[in-house]
Amino acid sequence: MLRHAARRLASRAVAGPTARRALATAEVPAEAAEDSTFVEAWRKVAPNIEPPMTPLSLMQPRPPTPATIPTKLTVNFVLPYKSEIANKEVDMVIVPATTGQMGVLPGHVATIAELKPGVLSVHEGNDVTKYFVSSGFAFVHANSIADIVAVEAVPVDQIDPALVQKGLADFTAKLGSASTDLEKAEAQIGVDVHSALNAALTG
Repeated sequence: MLRHAARRLASRAVAGPTARRALATAEVPAEAAEDSTFVEAWRKVAPNIEPPMTPLSLMQPRPPTPATIPTKLTVNFVLPYKSEIANKEVDMVIVPATTGQMGVLPGHVATIAELKPGVLSVHEGNDVTKYFVSSGFAFVHANSIADIVAVEAVPVDQIDPALVQKGLADFTAKLGSASTDLEKAEAQIGVDVHSALNAALTG
Protein backbone atom coordinates (compact mmCIF):
# COMPACT_ATOMS: atom_id res chain seq x y z
CA MET A 1 0.00 0.00 0.00
CA LEU A 2 2.73 2.44 0.97
CA ARG A 3 5.53 1.20 -1.23
CA HIS A 4 5.42 4.49 -3.20
CA ALA A 5 4.95 6.76 -0.15
CA ALA A 6 8.51 8.01 -0.02
CA ARG A 7 8.55 8.92 -3.70
CA ARG A 8 5.21 10.76 -3.45
CA LEU A 9 6.53 12.79 -0.54
CA ALA A 10 9.57 14.00 -2.46
CA SER A 11 9.55 17.72 -3.05
CA ARG A 12 10.99 17.22 -6.54
CA ALA A 13 11.66 14.36 -8.90
CA VAL A 14 14.65 12.23 -8.10
CA ALA A 15 17.32 12.67 -10.75
CA GLY A 16 19.50 9.84 -11.99
CA PRO A 17 20.01 7.27 -14.71
CA THR A 18 16.96 5.21 -15.57
CA ALA A 19 18.74 2.17 -16.86
CA ARG A 20 18.61 -0.84 -14.60
CA ARG A 21 21.91 -2.40 -13.61
CA ALA A 22 22.26 -5.92 -12.28
CA LEU A 23 24.07 -6.37 -9.00
CA ALA A 24 27.45 -7.88 -9.68
CA THR A 25 30.55 -8.40 -7.61
CA ALA A 26 32.59 -10.14 -10.31
CA GLU A 27 33.14 -10.26 -14.04
CA VAL A 28 31.08 -12.77 -16.00
CA PRO A 29 33.10 -16.00 -16.22
CA ALA A 30 34.49 -16.99 -19.62
CA GLU A 31 32.48 -20.20 -19.52
CA ALA A 32 29.24 -20.77 -17.63
CA ALA A 33 29.23 -23.49 -15.03
CA GLU A 34 27.23 -26.56 -15.99
CA ASP A 35 24.77 -28.37 -13.74
CA SER A 36 26.05 -31.86 -14.51
CA THR A 37 23.24 -33.64 -12.65
CA PHE A 38 20.55 -31.82 -14.61
CA VAL A 39 22.35 -32.24 -17.94
CA GLU A 40 22.78 -35.97 -17.38
CA ALA A 41 19.09 -36.39 -16.52
CA TRP A 42 18.06 -34.26 -19.52
CA ARG A 43 20.14 -36.28 -21.99
CA LYS A 44 18.47 -39.49 -20.81
CA VAL A 45 15.04 -38.05 -21.59
CA ALA A 46 15.82 -35.97 -24.69
CA PRO A 47 19.20 -37.02 -26.12
CA ASN A 48 18.69 -35.14 -29.39
CA ILE A 49 17.88 -31.77 -27.80
CA GLU A 50 20.42 -29.51 -26.18
CA PRO A 51 19.64 -28.99 -22.47
CA PRO A 52 18.44 -25.51 -21.46
CA MET A 53 20.46 -23.24 -19.19
CA THR A 54 19.82 -23.60 -15.46
CA PRO A 55 20.18 -20.98 -12.71
CA LEU A 56 23.53 -22.52 -11.77
CA SER A 57 24.92 -21.75 -15.22
CA LEU A 58 23.99 -18.08 -14.81
CA MET A 59 25.53 -17.61 -11.36
CA GLN A 60 28.69 -15.55 -11.11
CA PRO A 61 31.53 -16.66 -8.85
CA ARG A 62 32.12 -14.50 -5.81
CA PRO A 63 35.55 -12.83 -5.80
CA PRO A 64 37.99 -14.19 -3.23
CA THR A 65 38.23 -12.49 0.14
CA PRO A 66 41.34 -10.26 0.10
CA ALA A 67 44.21 -11.13 2.41
CA THR A 68 44.15 -7.64 3.90
CA ILE A 69 41.18 -5.43 4.72
CA PRO A 70 40.57 -2.84 1.96
CA THR A 71 40.56 0.84 2.86
CA LYS A 72 37.22 1.40 1.10
CA LEU A 73 33.82 -0.27 0.96
CA THR A 74 32.36 -0.77 -2.53
CA VAL A 75 28.63 -0.02 -2.56
CA ASN A 76 25.86 -0.84 -5.04
CA PHE A 77 22.46 0.68 -4.20
CA VAL A 78 19.61 -0.22 -6.53
CA LEU A 79 15.86 0.29 -6.80
CA PRO A 80 13.46 -1.69 -9.02
CA TYR A 81 13.49 1.10 -11.61
CA LYS A 82 17.08 2.43 -11.48
CA SER A 83 20.56 2.18 -10.02
CA GLU A 84 21.17 4.89 -7.44
CA ILE A 85 24.82 4.01 -6.67
CA ALA A 86 26.99 1.68 -8.74
CA ASN A 87 30.40 0.34 -7.66
CA LYS A 88 31.17 3.41 -5.58
CA GLU A 89 33.98 3.29 -3.06
CA VAL A 90 32.99 4.86 0.27
CA ASP A 91 34.19 4.84 3.86
CA MET A 92 31.02 3.46 5.46
CA VAL A 93 27.29 2.97 5.07
CA ILE A 94 24.71 2.82 7.84
CA VAL A 95 21.56 0.88 7.02
CA PRO A 96 18.21 0.79 8.88
CA ALA A 97 18.08 -2.93 9.63
CA THR A 98 15.07 -4.44 11.37
CA THR A 99 17.42 -5.25 14.27
CA GLY A 100 18.59 -1.63 14.51
CA GLN A 101 20.96 0.75 12.76
CA MET A 102 23.85 -1.26 11.29
CA GLY A 103 27.15 0.34 10.32
CA VAL A 104 29.12 -1.37 7.57
CA LEU A 105 32.85 -0.72 7.23
CA PRO A 106 35.45 -2.35 4.95
CA GLY A 107 36.13 -5.89 6.15
CA HIS A 108 32.65 -6.34 7.65
CA VAL A 109 31.63 -9.95 8.17
CA ALA A 110 29.32 -11.35 5.47
CA THR A 111 25.75 -10.49 6.45
CA ILE A 112 22.22 -10.30 5.05
CA ALA A 113 20.01 -7.73 6.76
CA GLU A 114 16.36 -6.92 6.17
CA LEU A 115 15.67 -3.19 5.99
CA LYS A 116 12.85 -1.30 7.68
CA PRO A 117 11.62 2.23 6.91
CA GLY A 118 14.44 4.54 7.89
CA VAL A 119 17.58 6.39 6.83
CA LEU A 120 20.37 4.88 4.78
CA SER A 121 23.48 7.07 5.06
CA VAL A 122 26.51 6.85 2.79
CA HIS A 123 29.73 8.27 4.26
CA GLU A 124 32.46 9.42 1.92
CA GLY A 125 35.11 11.49 3.68
CA ASN A 126 33.34 14.47 5.23
CA ASP A 127 30.34 14.06 2.93
CA VAL A 128 27.27 12.16 4.11
CA THR A 129 24.42 11.40 1.70
CA LYS A 130 21.16 10.30 3.29
CA TYR A 131 18.28 8.40 1.70
CA PHE A 132 14.95 7.40 3.17
CA VAL A 133 14.23 3.77 2.25
CA SER A 134 10.88 2.04 2.63
CA SER A 135 12.13 -1.55 2.87
CA GLY A 136 14.54 -3.95 1.25
CA PHE A 137 17.69 -5.94 1.98
CA ALA A 138 21.39 -5.30 2.44
CA PHE A 139 23.83 -7.97 1.32
CA VAL A 140 27.30 -7.47 2.79
CA HIS A 141 29.96 -9.70 1.25
CA ALA A 142 33.20 -10.78 2.85
CA ASN A 143 35.18 -9.02 0.08
CA SER A 144 34.06 -5.56 1.29
CA ILE A 145 31.27 -5.17 -1.25
CA ALA A 146 27.78 -4.18 -0.09
CA ASP A 147 24.73 -4.63 -2.31
CA ILE A 148 21.70 -2.70 -1.05
CA VAL A 149 18.29 -3.29 -2.63
CA ALA A 150 15.34 -1.08 -1.67
CA VAL A 151 11.73 -1.06 -2.84
CA GLU A 152 11.55 2.74 -2.72
CA ALA A 153 14.08 5.40 -1.76
CA VAL A 154 14.39 9.17 -1.92
CA PRO A 155 17.11 11.59 -0.76
CA VAL A 156 16.15 12.96 2.65
CA ASP A 157 16.63 16.55 1.49
CA GLN A 158 13.89 16.04 -1.11
CA ILE A 159 11.18 15.10 1.40
CA ASP A 160 8.47 17.71 2.07
CA PRO A 161 8.08 18.06 5.87
CA ALA A 162 4.55 19.48 5.54
CA LEU A 163 3.35 16.41 3.62
CA VAL A 164 4.95 14.13 6.18
CA GLN A 165 3.14 15.85 9.06
CA LYS A 166 -0.16 15.75 7.18
CA GLY A 167 0.27 12.05 6.38
CA LEU A 168 1.15 11.24 9.99
CA ALA A 169 -1.94 13.09 11.25
CA ASP A 170 -4.20 11.41 8.68
CA PHE A 171 -3.01 7.88 9.46
CA THR A 172 -3.13 8.51 13.21
CA ALA A 173 -6.79 9.53 12.83
CA LYS A 174 -7.49 6.45 10.69
CA LEU A 175 -5.89 4.23 13.31
CA GLY A 176 -8.14 5.70 15.99
CA SER A 177 -11.29 5.14 13.93
CA ALA A 178 -10.39 1.76 12.41
CA SER A 179 -13.01 -0.92 13.03
CA THR A 180 -11.51 -3.98 11.34
CA ASP A 181 -8.16 -5.73 11.66
CA LEU A 182 -7.32 -4.83 8.04
CA GLU A 183 -8.07 -1.15 8.58
CA LYS A 184 -5.99 -1.16 11.76
CA ALA A 185 -3.08 -2.87 10.03
CA GLU A 186 -3.12 -0.44 7.09
CA ALA A 187 -3.34 2.56 9.40
CA GLN A 188 -0.54 1.25 11.61
CA ILE A 189 1.73 0.82 8.59
CA GLY A 190 0.97 4.41 7.61
CA VAL A 191 1.77 5.66 11.11
CA ASP A 192 5.03 3.67 11.22
CA VAL A 193 6.25 4.88 7.81
CA HIS A 194 5.38 8.53 8.43
CA SER A 195 6.88 8.38 11.91
CA ALA A 196 10.10 7.08 10.36
CA LEU A 197 9.96 9.85 7.75
CA ASN A 198 9.48 12.43 10.48
CA ALA A 199 12.42 11.00 12.44
CA ALA A 200 14.56 11.15 9.29
CA LEU A 201 13.84 14.86 8.94
CA THR A 202 14.37 15.74 12.59
CA GLY A 203 17.17 13.31 13.46
